[in-house]
Amino acid sequence: MTVTFRDFRPLQIAPVSLSKIVEGFTSHIEPAWEHIQVRGVSMASDEILAGEAFIALKGANVHAAKFSAEVEQLGAVAIITDTEGADLARSQEVKIPVVEVENPRAAASVMAIRAFDNPAGKMKTVAVTGTNGKTTTCFAVKAAFEAAGLPTMILSTAETRVGDLRIQSARTTFEGPMLQRILAYGVEQGMKAAVVEVSAHALALGRISGMKFDATAFTNLQHDHLDYFHTMENYLAAKARLCSKEFTDYAVICVDDQWGEKLAESSNTNRLTISAYNPASKADWVVTSIVNNVAHAACDFTLSEKNDARAGRSEEIRVALPGEVNVQDAAIAYLMVTGIGISSQAAKAGLAKLAVPGRLEIVGRRGEGTPLVVNDYAHTAEALASILKTMREFTPGKLHLVFGTDGDRDATKRVPLARMAAKYADWLWVTDENPRTEDAQSIRNQLLAGIKEERPEMEDVCEITTCRRDAVRKAILAAAKDDTVIITGKGAEPYQEIEGVFHAFNDTPVAQDCLVAYRNRAHIEA
Repeated sequence: MTVTFRDFRPLQIAPVSLSKIVEGFTSHIEPAWEHIQVRGVSMASDEILAGEAFIALKGANVHAAKFSAEVEQLGAVAIITDTEGADLARSQEVKIPVVEVENPRAAASVMAIRAFDNPAGKMKTVAVTGTNGKTTTCFAVKAAFEAAGLPTMILSTAETRVGDLRIQSARTTFEGPMLQRILAYGVEQGMKAAVVEVSAHALALGRISGMKFDATAFTNLQHDHLDYFHTMENYLAAKARLCSKEFTDYAVICVDDQWGEKLAESSNTNRLTISAYNPASKADWVVTSIVNNVAHAACDFTLSEKNDARAGRSEEIRVALPGEVNVQDAAIAYLMVTGIGISSQAAKAGLAKLAVPGRLEIVGRRGEGTPLVVNDYAHTAEALASILKTMREFTPGKLHLVFGTDGDRDATKRVPLARMAAKYADWLWVTDENPRTEDAQSIRNQLLAGIKEERPEMEDVCEITTCRRDAVRKAILAAAKDDTVIITGKGAEPYQEIEGVFHAFNDTPVAQDCLVAYRNRAHIEA
């Protein structure tokens, strides 16, 4: 059965009066609205169900109120929109109420919380933000919750999962109505905890407005999304809100970069600080030792408490992923869950079994007669440098890197990304990620220019102009058995976006097919 987001829909929604839904967002509430019962809200005209209210926003190309007559036919009981949308709806002579609010986007999340009876308040909930590490930290929290016996749902970049129902996420953080709908579905399915990955865009656009989490976390801030936020200061300001009293009474803040330090200084809620990279840090907790466990592709680390009456307390933890960056994410997750009542024993048990789709995902192991092949989402210069330095310790031979970068996104990160690739990898296989509407050759040219700054002779650099599948195949077949092939940029994404078309594609199964070819070739040659 093909799973779609329509499947994540609760069936037992208690009705709420329309006047209750819009209270505080409109200056005009008609008495008759008390009798109109709303059973959920939606911002998607093609997903509206009978009994729901339609929140119509103005988009980049069209105002959603254009579909007012259609949603009325589908059984919508009201349309909630701005002045322009109200005029559009009334011009279609709809019979259902048209409620005019000043800023429907800003109100959408709160109205959805009311419509779906605040599902987050019925579970343990945590939220994670940061440029990199959000997804791994979220899965680490999920693993810890489940080790403690709490059925846990997750809404992340990698996937949305409620029990056995799972699907690739459409975006990092859903619009408020869909987010609340999925949380309500989780409650109905018996979930006792929810982990939500929160992007800076979601915070800026109000997608989680009105929510309160048991714990939140900040991982780091790195060069990304400046096409939207313009400056790192603006980018931090958006993310910082998650670690404020607006959204939580308990936050864990990583201070391994200057932005985390700034956030810790300004946070107005109860918070703990953590440093995974600097044992001399003044953070509340620090990682004092890291040992790569090559045999198990894992890391053992010591997390020590410092700035507290209990200073000197230490925890020995194993995370079932290699590398310092995963130690950082695991340490953040550990402090989040133990700070809200999960036992240390359960948290450790969960981290020791952690697996994250598309994040340092081991596709092929060296002991199987093939090179070590890893799939990872790294898509910033800092994240790429980190994974390459990490995998160097696990590689007796050469490091092969398959990478590209997204089109229609922050172009200023492309040259720094390519410089890191040239600095820390041996062989470079330059290919495409999601060109979107940009010319793929132009994107690759920018990456090649960055590589040339670090490697003027362009030695061991291969540009693959055909397709990403070819790049993965050529890199794996060119590698020796003691080499490592790292495929970065897309992680668990199941598609490649080219000129507005989403082509089915995922790096992991493609790499698995190539490893079969590698073994077959070795068998023939033998």
